[in-house]
Amino acid sequence: MIVQILILLGAVGLFLFGMKTMSEALQKLSGHRLRNMLTTMAGSPVRGIVASTAITALVQSSSAVTVMIVSFVNAGMLHLTQAIAMVMGANIGTTVTAWLVVLFGI
Repeated sequence: MIVQILILLGAVGLFLFGMKTMSEALQKLSGHRLRNMLTTMAGSPVRGIVASTAITALVQSSSAVTVMIVSFVNAGMLHLTQAIAMVMGANIGTTVTAWLVVLFGI
């Protein structure tokens, strides 16, 4: 039981370390073009939902898109209100992907 708790704590710590490392790398690598692109994509809640829905449908992983969005917020590239709309779009994108698989058998 204690070993399982330690493994869980280690996994959470590793996840948080990865998030911190990713957001620091985004801050260093983000140029003016990336900031402008994110501002354009998430300019309004509707655009944020549509953009993240499309990205999630392409990537086929709402978890990866959500982690990227959280990293963008942590790096100061997105505001929290923009991120909320984009996370909603990521979840919608997962649903759209599932429906495409069901309807077309892709």
